[in-house]
Order: sequence, then structure tokens, then C-alpha cells
Amino acid sequence: MFETMDMDVTEPEGQTDSEPYIPDAGECMRCGMCISSCPTFRLFQTGEETPRRRIRTISKILVEKLPVSDEERLHLDNCLQCRACETVCPSKMAYGQLFDDAQAQISNKPIWLAKLAFWLIENKQWRSRLMPLLAAYLKSGLQQPLRRSGLLNKLRLADAESLVRTPALTPLAGFYPSSITKRGRVALFTGCIVEHFDRETLLAAIKLLNVIGFEVLVPPQQGCCGAIHQHSGKSAEDLINNNIKIFNALDVDAVLYTASGCGAMLSESNRNNNEAGRLFSGRLSDINDFLLKHWPDDLQLKPSNLKVAIHEPCSQRNVLKNQQGVYVLLQKFPGISLVPLEDNHICCGSGGSYMLTHPENAAQLKTLKQQTITAAHVDVVVSSNFGCVLFLADEGIKVEHPLLLLSRQLKK
Repeated sequence: MFETMDMDVTEPEGQTDSEPYIPDAGECMRCGMCISSCPTFRLFQTGEETPRRRIRTISKILVEKLPVSDEERLHLDNCLQCRACETVCPSKMAYGQLFDDAQAQISNKPIWLAKLAFWLIENKQWRSRLMPLLAAYLKSGLQQPLRRSGLLNKLRLADAESLVRTPALTPLAGFYPSSITKRGRVALFTGCIVEHFDRETLLAAIKLLNVIGFEVLVPPQQGCCGAIHQHSGKSAEDLINNNIKIFNALDVDAVLYTASGCGAMLSESNRNNNEAGRLFSGRLSDINDFLLKHWPDDLQLKPSNLKVAIHEPCSQRNVLKNQQGVYVLLQKFPGISLVPLEDNHICCGSGGSYMLTHPENAAQLKTLKQQTITAAHVDVVVSSNFGCVLFLADEGIKVEHPLLLLSRQLKK
């Protein structure tokens, strides 16, 4: 599973050739390339908050089969799973997979709020029934009084409530035809959170796909990608298998996603390397890459003098490794000015559910990223992951998906 450096490495006692390769502590101490990219080391400046120390804890769990201390567990859980360490590790160690495997071995006892979140993610019908209640709450004027009461803090709902946006209350149609000559048919992955809270981006994706000649299917039976489950040590197998079954049954040229976080999970969901998984993976594509590949030569965009900073989500930069496609796609704007956001290699703090499970750490990273955005003096920041957009957008800071820029600038 791993490529190793050409070094004299001593394997941990009892480790077999079939088990994951984990370098010994001495080897890791001779490296350290991962430290400068680790967001928690940037926050705490301690050796315990580094990938190489966490890999020792993971080794105890997976290889040595030893219990870990509360302190070791704390530092392991502090990891954002941004996987920046993977991109610089000379050993090509699959840190993300090792982390997930270790989490699955640890006995997790989620609080009631986490149990409810997992249940809502798994049950699409009940999640949809909750949305009208949420929308009514946002319109009721109760937000500020409830926040001032302190009740949200006591229920541990304050961080989640602060991120809530007005949800879409009606489902997307199952089929969106193109009004021009048909070039093909694609399916759109909507996930769980994106389906309700990033409807604008999904509609922009459908609009752009229709404009370039592709019909769009949105199967209602699809569900969550499973990322939050898997990264929390819970089984995502049922969620993964459901999506593979639903999308494999469709006669489409590609399965497209708009959120890079979902895309990262979907792209790595076929660990068993079976035929159904290979079919699914073979048709899976990032919406930005697909549009770039199929963009008609005669499709023009209205000129724009916007200065745009491109935020590269960890899932896009470190897992999918396709962040350059956004730059090339947005260069189709006449007159646009594009700049990469400084410190793109450092996680913004969103980290999937990390912004809810570790709000203090996430808030510090968010502040650092927002300071970088402010210093860039740009009109807008674009990011291809909804979680990052939701987390970073603030008063005076505009963050949105690049598809929204593209759809607004289409010439009629």
C-alpha cells in the first residue's frame, strides 16, 4: 500500500509484509517535512501536535495493538485530517487511510448531538422534514434572543447554529434537459448538506452543463458520501454502497460533484477494488474539470475586472490534486485578475465536521485565513468546497464557489 524511501528501515516488531508500512520513530525524526504544513503545529508549536507524533500513536493502535493514553488520544483527535502531510511525505505514507483505520479501532462514544447528526445524515427523509422547521426558526426573529439566553451553549449547539443558512425546501428535479444539441448526459451528486444549503451552486452547475449541451440527472435516492462517518471511526459502507448502486444504474457519461470534500471521499470509496466500484470511479469527475474539458470554443463569457483569490481546499489540493483546473477555467473571463490565496497549503479550519467538534482550534485557523484574505485586497474569494465557503464567509469577506462566477458571466 505504501512506497518506502530507499533507507535502512527497521520495521516494528511483529509487523508483517501485508500490514501498513509505518516508519519507526527514528526515521520520522530524521525527516520533519510534514511539520511546516501541519495546521495544529502552527497553532500549538509542540511536537505532540505533528503528523510524525500522531503516526506513532496510530502505530500503537494498528500495529502494536496497544491502548493509547488520554493525552495521545487528545492529540490524535486534534488532527484536522487535511492530509497536507501526505503531499510532502518522502515515504508516500497514506496518512488519511491510516488515521481512518485507527479511528475505527478506537471505542467512540459520541454525545447525543453527534448521534443525532449521524442519524440525520443517514436518513434523508427525516433530514428533509427538518428543513421547514429550520427555515421557520430563521425567519422567526428568535435567533438573537436565543443566543443571548445561553441555552445554545448549554446544549452545545451554539457553533452549529452560527453556521446555519436558509435551506432549500423543495427537492431538485430529477431531470434537466439541454435546450441545444445534446452532447451527452451526466448525473449530479448532491450529497447531504450541499443539497439543502448550497442549492445556488447546484443550480449553477446544472445551468452551465445545459448550456454546453449536457442533460443532467439528479437521482433522488442518492445520499451522503460517508466522509463524516468514516473520519469519525464509524462505518460508511452502507452510504458508499447506496451511492454506487444508484449511480451505476444510470445511463450517463459522468457522475459529477461540486464539493471537493465529497469528491475526495467518493474518489477513495472503492477500497475493495470491486467491479461496481471501478465502474463508479471511472465515471466520477470534478465539475470544474468536466466543464474545462468540454467547454465549447464558441462559448464566451462577459468581461470582468474582478480581482479573485483562489482558495484551494485541502480535499482538492491534497487528495484530488486537481486545484489547477480552477485557475484555467476562470481564465476564460476576459479581464479577470486571479491570484492564489497565500498559505493555501494550510487548512482554513473547516475540516468537514472539525469546525463543530473543535471550535476553538478551528476559529484560530479561520482568523489566520481571514487575515490572509483581507491582506490580499480582492473582490471575492472562490473555493470549490462548500464547507470552506460556509466557514470562511463573513462580514466584509465574500467567498463563493467558482461556478457562481461562471454562471453569472454567461453571455445570453
